[in-house]
Amino acid sequence: MNGKKQVVTTSNAPKPIGPYSQGIIVGDLVFTAGQGAIDPKTNQWAGGDIREQTRRVFENIKGILEEAGSSLDNVVKVTVFLKDNKLFGEMNEVYATYFKNEPPARTTVITGLPKDEMLVEIEVVATL
Repeated sequence: MNGKKQVVTTSNAPKPIGPYSQGIIVGDLVFTAGQGAIDPKTNQWAGGDIREQTRRVFENIKGILEEAGSSLDNVVKVTVFLKDNKLFGEMNEVYATYFKNEPPARTTVITGLPKDEMLVEIEVVATL
């Protein structure tokens, strides 16, 4: 396994708002930064309910993975950060539409997210 890291940058996901990369490739793995519901076309908050935010987040992740030469089918680990445990069921329904067969390992953490309207943030690890 080659230990050299490669930065992944795409216009199909929001531009970083701080000193981090959208994604990193190391060896045969892709690590994405946590994604929120930001529209990559405007780099502005997309908002919406938990279902809309979860869809926007996964479309952002999909853009990063595709730029890296991977896909959602190659995701092996997902970490979901939720603002409130009451949102779990609706997030999970949308989540299931992105991982219909052989879903990846997942951890869900209930946490205070940085923006009041930010209901979900998700990061993944995928293979190339």
